[in-house]
Amino acid sequence: MKNTKNIFITVLIILIFIIQCGGGSMDKKDAVFSSINDLTQAQLDALSQKKIYFGHMSVGTNIMDGIHDLLKEYPQLKVRVSETRDASDLTGPMFAHSAVGKNVDPRSKLEDFVRVMDSGLGNKVDIAFIKFCFVDIDSSSQVSELFVLYKTTMDNLKKKYPKTTFIHVTVPLTAVQVGWKVPIKRMLGKPIGGYADNIKRYHYNELLKKEYDGKEVVFDLATIESTLPDGNRETFTSDEKVYYSLAQAYTRDGGHLNEKGRKAVAEELLIILATISNK
Repeated sequence: MKNTKNIFITVLIILIFIIQCGGGSMDKKDAVFSSINDLTQAQLDALSQKKIYFGHMSVGTNIMDGIHDLLKEYPQLKVRVSETRDASDLTGPMFAHSAVGKNVDPRSKLEDFVRVMDSGLGNKVDIAFIKFCFVDIDSSSQVSELFVLYKTTMDNLKKKYPKTTFIHVTVPLTAVQVGWKVPIKRMLGKPIGGYADNIKRYHYNELLKKEYDGKEVVFDLATIESTLPDGNRETFTSDEKVYYSLAQAYTRDGGHLNEKGRKAVAEELLIILATISNK
């Protein structure tokens, strides 16, 4: 009986140790972001004069809500935002945005984005971009094939509409499972919630950054989503490799952005847009 009790206590101690070490973790600081206050007046003025179109779905709506938050917080931002995809509405500077395609069907989003550009926005807007949603890429996705489709689509649009600058956006992440069940699942070899999906998103984002970083503008949404204000990144480890996940502090449901998350992403998006607007 005494031996059984000792074994139980030993196992319990081991489990507690594993639980404390398991699940999501915070990586070292490796990202420092700017603030709206860092923008020059010239950059702010240039941004306010641009015509921009953003095609998205629900996380994109979160980001646009974050932009509205920032417009209230920073009076120096003079950006007119409108939810529209109608070229006739862009009679002056505007940050236009709308839904494109269907969730879980990234091909439909690309096709719809092309339709929007062909409907009169191509060469009329100064900057355009599309964002996939986290539901568009999961553990079953063929990310290499999807990226080829994305690249082909963007190459065609760039040739057709040379007056428009097309920027590229990494795929958003989701939060991963945390808590006492994680180390137990790890011991039993069972899948941990969010790991496989985010790994596929990581591989897609790496393809995108390898293709465009240093050549064209990349808005690294995934990095921003996984990075807290102090520069730490939320990570998880699978097969001894480190991957990234949506910071728990930035979401209420594990995928969409809360007020804190949407403002963090929106601020970095506006900074990038202002920077390229002033070139």
